[in-house]
Amino acid sequence: MKEEPVTRKLTGQCFCRAVSYEVADEFVYAANCHCSNCRRTTGSAFKPFAGIESDKFRLTAGGDRLLIYGDETGHDAHCGQCGSLLYSLVREGAYVHVPIGTLVDEPGIRPSAHIFVGSKAKWFTITDDLPQYDEHVSG
Repeated sequence: MKEEPVTRKLTGQCFCRAVSYEVADEFVYAANCHCSNCRRTTGSAFKPFAGIESDKFRLTAGGDRLLIYGDETGHDAHCGQCGSLLYSLVREGAYVHVPIGTLVDEPGIRPSAHIFVGSKAKWFTITDDLPQYDEHVSG
């Protein structure tokens, strides 16, 4: 019998460590989002995130401490204690966007583009060579 390869699991957590999660290191895409919502929810110029199918993500502690903004088909989940953005449920609940900065472990993916640069903060200058898109990645 052929053995299935073991998927590497990554852990993540909020600032105060009240909420933690586990996610497979099988991200489908990653980007730096410059939209105004991502800026406001992170307090930064952009949000580096990685996307994965929602069934490959699970909370391991503190699920009862989450502050959910949105509904069951799309929302942002913050720690209700420290306010850290832990994940976003997107695409009608099919995918989770994990803010890369909440990962404790090193992911195997890196952002491949800047998205929503049409609404990026005017005070921030993108200095890398990644492709830039006014909205979502097209193609």
